[in-house]
Amino acid sequence: MSDNRDTYRYELRDKGKLVYIGITDDPERRAQEHKDNRKRFTSVNVVGPAVTERSAEQWEEQRLQTYRENHGGRNPRYNETDK
Repeated sequence: MSDNRDTYRYELRDKGKLVYIGITDDPERRAQEHKDNRKRFTSVNVVGPAVTERSAEQWEEQRLQTYRENHGGRNPRYNETDK
């Protein structure tokens, strides 16, 4: 695991509704991968500046947990697994 600040936190939204929470080293490439996989979304929001991979993973886990707490235990539409 790297101490470099090279990992981005991002969210996909479809008309304002959160549909995916994730991390990546390349937001543009990752957005294209989501499109190629037929995920429907209207915006990609990068959350803050690049951070360490460890910090990004912790953010992702906490963000998914908070989402589930507020949505009856369900993940966003395209997040397939519970952490």
